[in-house]
Amino acid sequence: MNIKEIPSGTVHKMPPDLQKALASNAKALAAWDNITPLARNEWICWAITVKQAATRKNHIERTITELQQGKRRPCCWIGCIHRQDKAISPSVRWVLNKRPKS
Repeated sequence: MNIKEIPSGTVHKMPPDLQKALASNAKALAAWDNITPLARNEWICWAITVKQAATRKNHIERTITELQQGKRRPCCWIGCIHRQDKAISPSVRWVLNKRPKS
């Protein structure tokens, strides 16, 4: 599969580092192709919304590993807060309000 053909999420575009990681792993790429655009969006958002480069690298590596294991969405994560098609749920709003203000 050509790298240009790897689908993005509903809100987030495919970042080059995740695209490269998916393109180099056939099993993870097959799993990526088998999940919904919303699920892809969750993985992308989870990988790119971290502050440190080392954490981002870890999230991309975990994305590949967890897709290979059959996981369809990132575990223990509040979800993409960038979507405009629905309101943020009360439980997610609560988590966001508990984060330290910087």
